[in-house]
Amino acid sequence: MIYLTRVENFNAAHKLSNPNWSAEKNEEVFGKCANVNWHGHNYELHVTIKGNPDPETGFVFNAKTLGVIIKDVVIEKIDHRNLNMDVDFMAGKFTSAENLAIAIWDQLSQHLPAEVMLHCIKLYETPRIYVEYYGGK
Repeated sequence: MIYLTRVENFNAAHKLSNPNWSAEKNEEVFGKCANVNWHGHNYELHVTIKGNPDPETGFVFNAKTLGVIIKDVVIEKIDHRNLNMDVDFMAGKFTSAENLAIAIWDQLSQHLPAEVMLHCIKLYETPRIYVEYYGGK
């Protein structure tokens, strides 16, 4: 089994806020992330797939093609967008890095060919904070 990772970057704004809480409680729990005027991140997305190399190409999957799928299915929808307001696949979801990673997995898994499996979504929100998702709920 070989693992192939493609790295992409995007910028997006969001706000962490529980509508059932007061502004004070949201600020206590989420700090600056609850800013009423939103805040943004320069995200780094690592998409790892796995499979066996094709005997004719030596590839698990063409990395350039993987990049095109990631850009078409995810990046074009979220780059320079407000995750709370502009992204169809985040509608009604809390826009934490954890939920965003799960939503990205769900988007990509529908568009990969059967011969490869999605292994991991690693999403850096900052250089010091990232989440990893390996599928399953």
